[in-house]
Amino acid sequence: MLPRPGASAERPTSRNRDVAKKSTNWKAVWPDVRELLRPRRGQLLLGLVLIAISRVSGLVLPASTKYFVDDILGKHHTQLLVPLIAAIVAATAVQGLTGFWLTQLLSKSAQRLIAELRCKVEQHVARLSVTFFDSNKSGQLVSRIMNDVEGVRNLVGTGLVEFIGGLLTSVLAFFFLLRLSPLMTVLTAAVIIAYSVVLQRAFQTLRPIFRERGKITAEVTGRLTETLGGIRVVKGYHAEEREDAVFAKGADRILANVLKSLTGVSVLSLSATVLLGLVGALVMYVGGRQILSGSLTTGGFVAFTTFLGFLVAPVFQIVGIGTQLTEAVAGLERTREILNEAREDQDPNRTVTLGPVEGHVEFQHVSFEYEQGKPVLHDVTFDAQPGTVTALVGSSGSGKSTTIGLISSFHKPREGRVLVDGVDLSTVRLGSFRAQLGVVLQESFLFDGTIGENVAFARPGATMEAIENACRTARVDEFVERFPDGYDTIVGERGVKLSGGQRQRVSIARAILADPRILILDEATSSLDSETEALIQEGLGHLMRGRTTFVIAHRLSTIRRADQILVMEGGHVVERGSHSVLYALKGRYYDLYTRQHGFEANLFLAPGEGDTVEA
Repeated sequence: MLPRPGASAERPTSRNRDVAKKSTNWKAVWPDVRELLRPRRGQLLLGLVLIAISRVSGLVLPASTKYFVDDILGKHHTQLLVPLIAAIVAATAVQGLTGFWLTQLLSKSAQRLIAELRCKVEQHVARLSVTFFDSNKSGQLVSRIMNDVEGVRNLVGTGLVEFIGGLLTSVLAFFFLLRLSPLMTVLTAAVIIAYSVVLQRAFQTLRPIFRERGKITAEVTGRLTETLGGIRVVKGYHAEEREDAVFAKGADRILANVLKSLTGVSVLSLSATVLLGLVGALVMYVGGRQILSGSLTTGGFVAFTTFLGFLVAPVFQIVGIGTQLTEAVAGLERTREILNEAREDQDPNRTVTLGPVEGHVEFQHVSFEYEQGKPVLHDVTFDAQPGTVTALVGSSGSGKSTTIGLISSFHKPREGRVLVDGVDLSTVRLGSFRAQLGVVLQESFLFDGTIGENVAFARPGATMEAIENACRTARVDEFVERFPDGYDTIVGERGVKLSGGQRQRVSIARAILADPRILILDEATSSLDSETEALIQEGLGHLMRGRTTFVIAHRLSTIRRADQILVMEGGHVVERGSHSVLYALKGRYYDLYTRQHGFEANLFLAPGEGDTVEA
């Protein structure tokens, strides 16, 4: 069966992964294929019945050639002509109808399966940890969700059934051939069996090529997505040619892979053509001798060569369909890999469902590292009482965002505990906690929809009145009124049609509408001018009242009213206290505050006003 989403598995080393790739075969992926086919057993069974009827009907024409040549032409039994023609026409009609029904039945079923698999992979990916997304490009994930499952249509669609139908035709044709001429049949079968061994090894060689193609395509798609998403940066630095070169290099890698696979397929086609020539020459030689000796009639020879086409044709068909099935298996392997990634909500330790929280957050000797041996936080301990505001300040890379990530349960501590109302956050079901969490990030992300839809993202069932109230608090109404479509204004991809300050205000309104118990503001007013910031701070003050709030702010003037300020450096909390206490301490916070205010003051001095003149 397909791997259970979130199934834990030991992460293989690169060497082990290489070994795994080399050893992967149909036997390894058969449980996955069986799981895909099980819900569609009835459709596949009906498909096999239809293909059997179609193939048997298709053999009426070659079977009739012996009677046509020997009896009608040779013995002049003209009364058999009309019944023979009628049988051929009826068989052709049956073959055409069964082929139509087969395509309708299985092709549509395959497309439904692709849609189901895409939804399954997307649902799984969306529930993976933040760490996973930090290590994988979004474009690559999009490619894996949309493209890797495409080949599966050959497993449930006409590909697999045509493959089985080809084998069935070969078996039926083989028995007819054996009846007509055992000697020619045995010789022909020996050549085909030898070629089948070559086919098997060829497909084993092609499978890793197709697998690598999926990987390269995902990488190129990922970079292209980044380039298009950051087109303003690209144009701002006149980097179009550099990005062209990067994409061209990726396209060349895909081309090289495709050419490599085409070379393999071409060799197979060449081998099949040579096989057909050898079999034809062999049949002509042996058959001619048997006709001359009287052991085979002319009609029997014609029927044999016709049936031989039905025996050899599936070999050519297997080359094409086998390539498709090999590509499908490669995509299935990549899909299985991503479904093997553990979902963050399936941690067996997360068994506690939180009810309404008061918002008491406590760090107890917390240490954390993204990479082993490179700690980011060291023995961090602090206590945030319900309804209080805790501000985190410090230079870049000091650990502020990591601390916020731990509070949001994006990560788990390597040592120590993060408690919410006395409950270890690593044991809590994430849905019950994050439903009571509100986040306003420095980078205000908006979806390509209306302003109203983006605000309502926090609470999809919210009334328009509630949305407008949240927007008034966040001062969104001030610029919405200037748009002809008001709250129905389309913001564009990532909110590109709004200014940075407008996007930030929409993001704040979204958090206000969520009505969280724990609020995280990560540079929430960094994109606002001083006048707008003062207005927003008033709205945020209303929002923060009665909620436990964590604020990251580089503009230190915005956090002077915080209940406690944590000064972080190098992953340590080096100072803590209120603004007045830390300012009087004249330590690291004092340095940061005075340096920032001195810099800001100098920005408004007239040229030469701040200069000192030496005597």
